[in-house]
Amino acid sequence: MSRAATRSLPVLAIVALSLAAACGCVSQATAAPPALRQGDRIVFLGDSITQGGGGEKGYITLTQKGIDEKSKGLGITTVNAGISGNKVPDLQARLQKDVLDKKPTVVVIYIGINDVWHWHKNADGTMTGGTPLDKFEAGLKEIIARIRGAGARVILCTPSVIGEKTDGSNERDKMLDEYADVSRKVAKETGVQLHDLRKAFLDYLKTHNPEQKDRGILTGDSVHLNDAGNRFVADQMLMALGVKGPAKQE
Repeated sequence: MSRAATRSLPVLAIVALSLAAACGCVSQATAAPPALRQGDRIVFLGDSITQGGGGEKGYITLTQKGIDEKSKGLGITTVNAGISGNKVPDLQARLQKDVLDKKPTVVVIYIGINDVWHWHKNADGTMTGGTPLDKFEAGLKEIIARIRGAGARVILCTPSVIGEKTDGSNERDKMLDEYADVSRKVAKETGVQLHDLRKAFLDYLKTHNPEQKDRGILTGDSVHLNDAGNRFVADQMLMALGVKGPAKQE
């Protein structure tokens, strides 16, 4: 490689990142997320964790408050599109009515817990109830394509936890890691922004759960967020939205 070519690489990298930021396709790992814009409408799409996020102490409510504090005058609004029990196929079925018809400019997808949690073994040894990995992947890609086709930016979150132990002993850890890996793969292949909630939860719990409890740190029942969990996820969402930097771990 010539010296001239070597010198040009930083410039090319800057141009590439600028183009990625313009289309809202910046990974959290590579660059700061795009800033929110005047009149942005953010739809949070998910399951019961998201549905509960609309409560007084829920993460969507806290995210809206954080946006109002940090981005005054931009008129940014949030929409809760979480429904209890939902899996990826459910999001596909209701995407038009509950998301696209709301005319979002940003859609945060926080899904995957029920796709794993609902699996159960039948008397004959077969497994049913969850979402097969191939359908999980294909469904995420279809959802993302439709949202981007409507002109909105996508932030794809990995599923968080089914049990708060960090030593790998939660019953669904292996399967949940596989589904989280698929979400990471989909984000990379589609070029949308990834926010790795599973990693964020595990990093936090490694410090704050020395007794290896299966619940009670960020969740009330090993899955659904308690007050501390809602505050934690709100901080994560504000980071993903480019409103604030990483929260200090106390």
